Amino acid sequence: MSVTPESVKTLLDSENFGDRIRGINQLRQLEVNTAFGLVQPMITDSNTRVRYAAVSQLDTLGIENKQKSLEILRDRLFNDPEPDIQAAAADAIGGLKLTEAFEDLDRIYHQTDEWLIQVSIVAALGEFGDPRGFELLKEALASDNSLLQTVAIGSMGELGDPRAVEELIAFAESDDWQVRYRLVQALAKLGGDKANSILAKLTRDPSAEVAKEAQKYQ
Repeated sequence: MSVTPESVKTLLDSENFGDRIRGINQLRQLEVNTAFGLVQPMITDSNTRVRYAAVSQLDTLGIENKQKSLEILRDRLFNDPEPDIQAAAADAIGGLKLTEAFEDLDRIYHQTDEWLIQVSIVAALGEFGDPRGFELLKEALASDNSLLQTVAIGSMGELGDPRAVEELIAFAESDDWQVRYRLVQALAKLGGDKANSILAKLTRDPSAEVAKEAQKYQ
């Protein structure tokens, strides 16, 4: 059975939340302008899973109208009661590179205790490539949450600010090989003599995965 705007609308209007999620998943098979219109009412659906699926779709469908998407995502970032949906909103803001929301992300990062939201915000800052993100990423590197640190390392690499190298040096001694692996990738993007020196050291890392990754940049 072919997917049409009418068939998707029927699913989205269903009282069964599983049908609504299926309809949301089928939106990618429609023209973006049509899909963008259909997804919007689902953003505030009563079912958490439906809202999450809908907000996640804005990562790509939002390109149809970035200003409207920014309005929607800001609302979910601040007003949705579910942390995973707030995190999905931050993810979509990053994916759409809505740098106008930088101050919103910074505010939520410091207001929330939910690590999932903080991780999504840190990842979004990497996608932004906005120099304003440096200080927040520096703060995330000092977190006691290893996942948040790992994501911050990657975002520092994406940001491309040469000051990041000094902030990242200590992670070459991390006990977590995944942290060192992400460090290799970040340093390769940052470049420079000091970064290259650390990369050379990491070519002899005890972890084969880390050493192999570092060797790619020698």
